[in-house]
Parts: sequence; C-alpha cells; structure tokens
Amino acid sequence: MHALVRAGELRVTELAEVIDMKPQAVSNQLQRLADRGVVATRREGTNIYYKLVDPCVAEIFDRALCLLEDAKSGVHLRRK
Repeated sequence: MHALVRAGELRVTELAEVIDMKPQAVSNQLQRLADRGVVATRREGTNIYYKLVDPCVAEIFDRALCLLEDAKSGVHLRRK
C-alpha cells in the first residue's frame, strides 16, 4: 500500500516489481483490498491500474512515515 500511496496508481506488474513479489500474489492481495473498498481500479486498454481510495489508509501511512523520519533524525515530539 505504501508503494501505491507514493506512486498514485500502479499496474500489478509494476507493484510486484517494487515490492519484489510475484504478480499473482500481488493481484490476490489487491483483489482483497478492492473488495473492502481500500483500492479502486481503472482500465486503460488491457492494463488495469490500482490506486488507494481509502483516505484513512493514506493518512496512516503519512503519520507513520513522519514518525519514522522523526526517529531517524532524533526528534522526539511530546504530545499533551
């Protein structure tokens, strides 16, 4: 899902390359996410593109990446 957040949309084969998995395994997972409304598809000719459509998932990734970047830079935020 992180790769989809970063790229906007990808084909199964592109996503499989990015995450080093077999296309069939990626396709199976994407179908499960599509069934739950997390991703949506767009067909262009014979290509099917997937994109993340659940805004909550994108927000979770944004927050997680922010926390990771803070941890790498040694910044610790205190929350009240």
